[in-house]
Amino acid sequence: MRVMVLVKATKESEAGLMPSAELLDAMTKYNEELVTAGILQTGEGLKPTSQAKRIAFDGPSRTVIDGPFAATEELVAGFWIWQVKDMEEAVAWAKRCPNPMPGPSEIEIRPFYEMEDFGEAMTPEVAQRHDRMREKLSAS
Repeated sequence: MRVMVLVKATKESEAGLMPSAELLDAMTKYNEELVTAGILQTGEGLKPTSQAKRIAFDGPSRTVIDGPFAATEELVAGFWIWQVKDMEEAVAWAKRCPNPMPGPSEIEIRPFYEMEDFGEAMTPEVAQRHDRMREKLSAS
């Protein structure tokens, strides 16, 4: 089961406050444990939304919206992609994570859709095209 683990933004992360040397060290050790366990596929921190853009879609129309964006508690400051047995294992690993922010913070775990989740809408032709695309991504 693949999951995306989202580190929720805080007022500090949205202000561009960089983590302390101690937090960077603790997170590096944690990430090393994830790699050793074969869990971590990738992960990154994200810059504040003051440096972001959103694209709003309405039919054929596209509107670019400059950050920063409101509702800090709904924003994402970083992420990991993990390969785990099940949600229980993902929760256990997330509970071992150092607090990713200087104060109170949250991590959200979201499972990815798998091919079988799409049922009849996933035709064999679309599944083959999807598999070829994934192979190309893996090779790069």
